[in-house]
Amino acid sequence: MEDYHISKGKHFYTIGLSYKKADAEIRGHFSLDEESKNRLLQQAKDEGVDGILLTSTCNRTEIYGFAEHPFQLIKLLCEHTHGTVEEFEKVAYVHKNKKAISHMFRVGTGLDSQILGDFEIISQLRLAFTRSKEFDVANAFLERLVNAVIQASKRIKNETEISSGATSVSFASVQYILNNVENVSEKNILLFGTGKIGRNTCENLVKHTQNNQITLINRTKDKAEKIAGKFSLIVKDYADLQAEIRKADILIVATGAQNPTVSKELIYCKKDLLVLDLSIPKNVSEDVTELENVQLLHLDQLSKITDETLERRKQFIPQAEVIIGEVENEFNQWLETRKFAPTIKALKKKLRTMKDAELDFQRKKIADFNDEQAEIVSNRIIQKIMKHFANHLKGDSNTTDESLELIQKVFQLEELQK
Repeated sequence: MEDYHISKGKHFYTIGLSYKKADAEIRGHFSLDEESKNRLLQQAKDEGVDGILLTSTCNRTEIYGFAEHPFQLIKLLCEHTHGTVEEFEKVAYVHKNKKAISHMFRVGTGLDSQILGDFEIISQLRLAFTRSKEFDVANAFLERLVNAVIQASKRIKNETEISSGATSVSFASVQYILNNVENVSEKNILLFGTGKIGRNTCENLVKHTQNNQITLINRTKDKAEKIAGKFSLIVKDYADLQAEIRKADILIVATGAQNPTVSKELIYCKKDLLVLDLSIPKNVSEDVTELENVQLLHLDQLSKITDETLERRKQFIPQAEVIIGEVENEFNQWLETRKFAPTIKALKKKLRTMKDAELDFQRKKIADFNDEQAEIVSNRIIQKIMKHFANHLKGDSNTTDESLELIQKVFQLEELQK
């Protein structure tokens, strides 16, 4: 990436891990909460990184950034999570330059999602860029790349049916309940945690179960009350969690905490209890399965539920890939123009210097010299010359380096570019 004059870092990398090779426990080790993201970005800035982006969802944790070597980014991730370099190396992937760019396109357009066509990640990328900008570690390259991925995502949504039908982790959990719990409309359902997944799950529960006995609990009660008010649901205090679990037939946990929030000690019930953990890291301790009347399912198990909707979506993958190819190609064409941007800038400066010198000379020789007209004419000539050079450099990428060298030599631009 050095030739593109974008960053002090030599190469653009994606380093990360996802559901494909890392199970929920390992993904939990590398999960980044809001505070950890802020600390990581601050350290990156302190270490001189000038372009970096973080995403951490239930399915993946990734860093996109410029560095001399990918270990610089891996080290940052491990220092701000509970994961180790040894764990990372077993399940991780590292992509470099154009491959890293292609990877972000596939991730951001839902083709690499655990549930095909789940576009939640695009809002995560948008928020990640905003966060990087706040810490002054978002350069022009990252801004252009994220905007290109957003554009591809929008086109895929509008031009294909890859996201048609209700399919997401939250929907998969409700679908599991509908398929495996009899008389679900009469069951006591407790939703603990009202973050994004919790809110989506709540909406799907109301829509599909016809159940008016849904109770919400959140550490911050007013967040739960906002959602409850929308759907006319019950809200209980966090202090009532154990008592409400005792009443529940179905417990859905989506708290987003870094450590388990529900353990065996919290559960005391003589009837069957279905527990769905939609969190990364896991928010329900495995020890709850020691209770004979408790069934525990985690997000990864729920994500494997396939139905006709998912099968139907697969037929739109080729169409989506064509769109990605078009937008990615446009981005790469822009990237190529970065190669000659400093030369074009230096050439323009040189031509303006030559113009100013010539106008000064003619001003002394010609009586009633018209400065305004001379400026207009000479600036238009410079503009036309610049356009010809730019079009030539864009038109034949195979000879760009030779052309740049010739322009620099003819116009003696080396000093201007330093």
